[in-house]
Amino acid sequence: MDRRVVFSGWLLPAALLLPQLAVTVIFFFWPAGQAIFQSVEGGDAFGLSTRFVGWENFAALFADPNYLFSVAVTALFSVAVAVLALAPGLLFAVMADRVVRGATFYKTVLLLPYAIAPAIAGVLWMFLFNPTIGVVADWLRRLGVDWNYLLDGRQAMLLVILAAAWKQISYNFLFFLAGLQAIPASLLEASAIDGATPRRRFWTIVFPLLAPTSFFLIVVNIVYAFFDTFGVIHNVTQGGPDKATEILVYKVWYDGIVGLDFGGSAAQSVVLMAIVIALTAVQFRFIERRVHYA
Repeated sequence: MDRRVVFSGWLLPAALLLPQLAVTVIFFFWPAGQAIFQSVEGGDAFGLSTRFVGWENFAALFADPNYLFSVAVTALFSVAVAVLALAPGLLFAVMADRVVRGATFYKTVLLLPYAIAPAIAGVLWMFLFNPTIGVVADWLRRLGVDWNYLLDGRQAMLLVILAAAWKQISYNFLFFLAGLQAIPASLLEASAIDGATPRRRFWTIVFPLLAPTSFFLIVVNIVYAFFDTFGVIHNVTQGGPDKATEILVYKVWYDGIVGLDFGGSAAQSVVLMAIVIALTAVQFRFIERRVHYA
């Protein structure tokens, strides 16, 4: 029998919902509304006055080759981060799920990177790969690799991708492990009795049953790459060299705070918000069709 909670009036439900609604309005709808309002405004060089400019900020945005280049950089960065964070997360979850002795220790160690803030993760990788004092950079030079991400844009992009993906692997590992532990052991035992190899059991039983978890993590990782990697970029490369790692969220900050182009920066934030919403909608529209919920 389905038991439902029934309120005698509207006051208690409203009081319970009010804190969450207040947080949503203050930290999401209000800033989003301000960004939309500022995106159609232009100011003077001293920021003392503003005027309505309509779509001029957006027109200037899409006519700027630096912005279009930043879009391409963000696309490459987000796809690479999502792939490099999801694949090891799944691999580690499968391996940890098979461990019998010391399982708690291994799982705890694999979860530790998630407790590190993205900015701190960027600093750690920056020190490791710094061309002057970095330990890993010294090893690469001994192997004959001319490593200097401060001058080489491809090396800088590789470094921030690895740093951002490393930070997210623990998150993916946690959800994949939970998904693996939710799979009934009877299914795997029955397939083993039928003669299916471990590899075949994984691709025909385990991986399809992880489809809902994988779909959720794809959406989360794309959003993470677009927004939460600002600290990594800022502490490792500052968008350089020569804007090679200037993703959209970093460009929004740089043009608004450093360049003092508040109208253009607001227009960029609106476009970025629209891109993420569109990507999320596309993932729910097309990818979820291939997801089979047990």
